[in-house]
Amino acid sequence: MQLETWLIYLVASIGLSLSPGPNGLLALTHGALHGRRLALFTIFGGALGFVFVIALSMFGIGALLKTSVVWLTVLKLLGGAYLVWLGIQVWRSPPLGLQMAAPAAERSGASLFWQGALSAATNPKGLLFFAAFLPQFIDPAGSLLVQFFVMAGTFVVTEVVTEYVLASAAHRIRPWLGRVGRRFNQTCGGVFVAIGAALPLRG
Repeated sequence: MQLETWLIYLVASIGLSLSPGPNGLLALTHGALHGRRLALFTIFGGALGFVFVIALSMFGIGALLKTSVVWLTVLKLLGGAYLVWLGIQVWRSPPLGLQMAAPAAERSGASLFWQGALSAATNPKGLLFFAAFLPQFIDPAGSLLVQFFVMAGTFVVTEVVTEYVLASAAHRIRPWLGRVGRRFNQTCGGVFVAIGAALPLRG
């Protein structure tokens, strides 16, 4: 993967990690309820789930590319249209919220880990997103395995860092989410629209 392509992928991964989603909300909630140390189990469980989803997406795409490289262009165009649609949805979505009710029961690290993993791995929107997102960056002439490690590793690092910040600052950022959360979502949505509109046209 060329450095320029990787940098675009990195920016897109950060935008995805910061946009509203079940794992971000889960990390935020567990950080507030159980503290950042236990929330790490949730975060690393989610990272494992995302690696699983990225592997399904990339190697499924790779199998399709063995049939015809033309499919990559088709996937890019369909994926670009989906990313534009998703960007509009993120733009219009309400700010990520955190509603605290009764005190939480004590949870084990293992239960939090598997909750995070299942939240990421069983979300059909995640698989659909990566099936649209990853073809924009795949080089059919390069090693799919190497590209998998680069893309999965980059996304997991950005996701873990973002969710850890959310979990660590859960109580402090609640007022901030209410004030600027919508504008922040609009920024993330704009990133997805730009990727969806521009990347399929790259040579």
